Amino acid sequence: MSMGSPELGIFVSHTSTTEWEPDPDPGGLMHMLCDQDGVEAGLSRFDEVDGPIAWTLPAREVILILEGAARIEIEGAETLDLVQGSIASMPKGAVTTWHITTPFRELWVLSGE
Repeated sequence: MSMGSPELGIFVSHTSTTEWEPDPDPGGLMHMLCDQDGVEAGLSRFDEVDGPIAWTLPAREVILILEGAARIEIEGAETLDLVQGSIASMPKGAVTTWHITTPFRELWVLSGE
């Protein structure tokens, strides 16, 4: 259901999208909303996980948990315990370990590479 006018920088989708593709890093499935002007945004989905997920942030990341929960250990910082409706922002280069409760879905934005 991706819509909008990408040539004008307008991107539209929906959280119930069926357009998912494998996410090579950090895994799971991804629905890309936009990748323009140094900003990436989309949805991630994990229906099952085999253990903790290591993820070093390539840019500042803002997340909104849509379903499930995540305990995110951040090297040298506090551990985040996030549930549906939680919003968090973490800095570029943060070394994280995610412990996800499935099914899990999040909206994410990466900016400031």
